[in-house]
Amino acid sequence: MSERLTTNQISGRSAFISLLRDEGVTTLFGNPGTTELPIMDALSEQSDIGYVMGMQEAIVVAMADGYARASGRLAVCNVHVAPGLGNAMGSLFTAMQAGSPLLITAGQQEQGHGLTEPLLYAPLVPIAEPMVKWAVEVNRIEDLPRVMRRAAKVALTEPTGPVFISLPGDILNTEAPLDLGAATRVDTTSRPTAAAVDALANRLLSARAPVIVAGHEVVASDAFEAVGDFATALGAPAYKQTVDSGAHFPSEHPAYIGTLPRNQARVREVMSAHDVMICVGSDVLRMSVHSEVDPLPETTAVIQIGQRDWELGKNYPAEIAIRADVRETLVDLVAALRRIGGEQHSERAAAAIAALAEDNWSARRARRYATAMNNAKVSPMAPDWLMAAMVDNLPDNSIVVDEGITSASALLDLLPFRHRYSYIGNISGGIGWGVPAAVGVALARPEARVTAIIGDGSAMYNIQALWSAAKHKLPITYVIANNGGYRIIKQRLKSFHDNDNFIGMDFADPPVNPSKLAEGLGMRAIRAETPDAFVAAMQEATKSDGPVLIDALVQGHV
Repeated sequence: MSERLTTNQISGRSAFISLLRDEGVTTLFGNPGTTELPIMDALSEQSDIGYVMGMQEAIVVAMADGYARASGRLAVCNVHVAPGLGNAMGSLFTAMQAGSPLLITAGQQEQGHGLTEPLLYAPLVPIAEPMVKWAVEVNRIEDLPRVMRRAAKVALTEPTGPVFISLPGDILNTEAPLDLGAATRVDTTSRPTAAAVDALANRLLSARAPVIVAGHEVVASDAFEAVGDFATALGAPAYKQTVDSGAHFPSEHPAYIGTLPRNQARVREVMSAHDVMICVGSDVLRMSVHSEVDPLPETTAVIQIGQRDWELGKNYPAEIAIRADVRETLVDLVAALRRIGGEQHSERAAAAIAALAEDNWSARRARRYATAMNNAKVSPMAPDWLMAAMVDNLPDNSIVVDEGITSASALLDLLPFRHRYSYIGNISGGIGWGVPAAVGVALARPEARVTAIIGDGSAMYNIQALWSAAKHKLPITYVIANNGGYRIIKQRLKSFHDNDNFIGMDFADPPVNPSKLAEGLGMRAIRAETPDAFVAAMQEATKSDGPVLIDALVQGHV
């Protein structure tokens, strides 16, 4: 908790910077315009907060989102009036889906001037409101400290998420005697009552065949080890939620099976073998496209643990729903299972997990890897071999950022999760997030080398984010899976409509050259057209202190 900050006379712009500093902010992401010049002026008078410029507002917000997701800290970004906020909305949608603690501000025309409808003006709060926990415009300089303090508190309080502040130019340029207040942090690491824990333990001990589905609150609550302990104590197989957004379960744990697919019929088949599904901080069988098949059998009961009350019982009734911190709940629940179940249950649990040995993630990985290696001499490269080779050549301190779409479909079958930040994926499905998000991840985790696997179609949405990586000399290896088009759309057109006339889905005549684009943005680039060239490129990139892009030519046939 910070000490209360007071001052006799201060400008709005200087107060803004002082408040950010006191809230623990060390990096401001932005793309400046005329209405943001007061903030840029105030930044030049201090050295505690660095500025990371993105060449478009979608990049700015995605960088901040990556930073927040890789650190759990408040990330702050500034965009330029109505068009800039409009540019940012796709990335803000992704940050909302991720629950990223993000404070996004936008400069606004001076109060009163907006009435004349000047160039670039529109009311900003209504634009932002659908994508944030709270949106507000500062109307008096005296309110600026209260608004800033409230915004930081709201963003960081579970369930976390983005907030928005509109900053009129007159507020930033006015001076007034201000009480800057102090930061508030709400401790939400609550645990359920002993009675609730015992009731849950007894229900699980009575289950015939329970199954665990782990999700992104495992990362947020630092429950990576605890969720593995829970699977051991219960003796149940564990899956990751259907949306591949993070490292939700230790892959090499003997109970781990893999990620549930976003395919209703296949998930229903999996769940039909289980009478209880325990959702540990996860979405409940979230899907992509419509199906007449319901993924949850009527014979499978639902139990939910997590902080996001909106998710509890949202689509399926929960027999037991506990709103509490995931890690704290699992620690108590493991103890209760061992105490109530005793040695007899511990032996049954150990036997149940041992029975998974031939079909758990590690066993499946061995088979998947062997299949991929059959393609070791194929050019253009097979996507499954590309993922196997990439994983083989990751440094020990690597974090993988994933927006590889179809080319990375084998990635989670091959990449072991060994800590909660091992893997960070695109949670929303809105493409263009990965290239800038990797910048934010690298800034948040300077001890790691980030490897970002990005499809060529996704990369082209925000390719200029490479400049930000090059500017800050960040340790990032970008692997662009270059299949020359939107392969996922081709696959779905053929699957859904039996149509292989792919209109508007190819990058041909002229082809796109990501390596040339990277060089034009100041980044070292290597074009890899063969498996041997890719391995050599990965090894070279891993030894580099700065960013390197590998343009990897992969198969694009459907």
